[in-house]
Parts: sequence; C-alpha cells; structure tokens
Amino acid sequence: MERVMVRRKRSIGRDRGLQIRMYFVMFNLVVVYLFFMGAMTLIGIDLTFIVILAMILLGTQYFFSDKLVLRSVGARIVSPDDAPKLHSMIDRLVAQAGMPKPKIAISQSDIPNAFATGRNPQNSVVCVTAGIMSRLNDGELEGVLGHELTHIKNRDVTVITFASFFATLASMLSGMLMWMMLLGGLTGSRNRNGGGLAMGFMAAYVISLIVYFVANLLILALSRYREYSADRGGAILTGQPSQLASGLMKITGSIARIPTQDLRKMETANAFCVVSALRGESVAGLFASHPPIDKRVSRLQQLSREMGQR
Repeated sequence: MERVMVRRKRSIGRDRGLQIRMYFVMFNLVVVYLFFMGAMTLIGIDLTFIVILAMILLGTQYFFSDKLVLRSVGARIVSPDDAPKLHSMIDRLVAQAGMPKPKIAISQSDIPNAFATGRNPQNSVVCVTAGIMSRLNDGELEGVLGHELTHIKNRDVTVITFASFFATLASMLSGMLMWMMLLGGLTGSRNRNGGGLAMGFMAAYVISLIVYFVANLLILALSRYREYSADRGGAILTGQPSQLASGLMKITGSIARIPTQDLRKMETANAFCVVSALRGESVAGLFASHPPIDKRVSRLQQLSREMGQR
C-alpha cells in the first residue's frame, strides 16, 4: 500500500498546457502546408514530385530519425552489462513513471548533454554523453534522465520529430526552387517563355521560405514549453528538483567552456538536448530552441519549495 501511495505521489500526470500546444502546432502546420500546396498549384508547379519527395522524407523521418540522430553524434546502444548504473537508474524511473523502458545509448563526446528521440514510447532511445556522466553526480544525472523520460512519456518527442519533417521539406524545396529559378532565368535570356518560368519559380521560392519560417516559429514555441514540462516531470519522478537544477547549471557552465567547433558536433541533435549546445542561444529570444536556464532553475526552485524541500 505504501509503495502505491509513493508512486501516485510522484506521478507525472498530464500537462494540459503541453497537450494543447502540441495539437495547436500540428493543426497549424497542416494549415500552413495546405496553403503551400494550394499556392504551388496556383503558380503552376507540378505537385507530383513534391508529394513523392514528401512521402519519402516523412517515411525516413518517422522510421529512421532516431538512428540518424544517434549516428550524427557517434552514439551506440549499450546493454546493462555495458552500463549497469545507467540501466539501473532508468529501470527505477520507468517503474516510477509506469512506461516502457527505452533503449539506452552513450556518445563518447565530452560535451555534457543528453537527449531522447524516437517515434513513440515503444520505440524510443535515451542518449547521454560521456561528458555528462563525468561531470554530474548520481542525483543530478538521475534528474536529467527523468527529464528525458518525461519527454518520451509526454510524446512531445514524437510531435517534434514529425513537425521537423515539415521544416525539412520546406528547406529542401526552397533550395531546389532557387536553382530552378536560376536556371529559368538563364534560359529566359534565350527563350521568350523563360522570363515567365523564372517568375513562377521565384514566387514558389518566396512562398517556401515563408512556410519554412512559420513552421520553425511553431516548432520553437513548442520546443521551449516542452522543456519546462520535462523539467517538472523529471523533478517529480526523482522527488529532487534541486538536483535537476544543479545538473542544468553544471551543464550550462561546462558548455560555455567548450570550443565552438566541438559544439557543432551536437548541432544535429540540439533541438532534442536537455540544454542547448549552440553558442549564443541564451540571447536568441524568440528564435531560441530552449528557454533561458535561469528561468528553468527558478521554476525548479519554486517546485522544490512546493514539495517542502530547502
């Protein structure tokens, strides 16, 4: 009976604010891309190629995004024999959260960070770097792991993965349309219809840039809020908000001393990381993928007071 009471007391629960934002972002992304497809049709762009490209990218994003992210940071899946302490921590936390155990990966990077990826809770991975394991104590590391598991339980990792597909598609199309526009312009110098073709590609290019910009703003708005939600969930799972706050401060301080060229190795996984690995994001405001660390720590300190801790 006592164990059940403790488990209920530390239940993450549902973050309705996060759920509303996820639905809002996905709905608006669909609206944006319906507008995009409609605009392309009016301009006279053949949609067959765009639809085929979108299907290929979506399939790749859905089924292989976790593998691609892990490969980009040089991480590998580890067994309980390879990392017994790490698996033990995850075992305790998933039992507390009542969720499937994700795979665990380790990157030998010295950059202190961690992230979660995967298309759903049944097919997810939590990755930590050698740098974070060497710098945080067990309590702080457990807080970070709780943070990443909360991302998986909330399914915001799935939404971010799916949403980033739209931004990727718009980015690729804008690049292709730019080249088509240039080729159309070159052809126009010798072909009477070339000028009209180039104008059509220019209009499509501008529209794709607008779509890319709007899609990224929607993703960033969700990305920042989901970090607050994961901080709260991770702190509740471990029962030690102060440990997670301490870990976040240590990570931020260590990242500030790492050369920029080394930080670029984590760039592909930055949106998923517990703390941004991009230099200068703390002053990026609206365009930052993570909320300011001082605000995150302040919220964790408030949660600690609510839980009756010093």
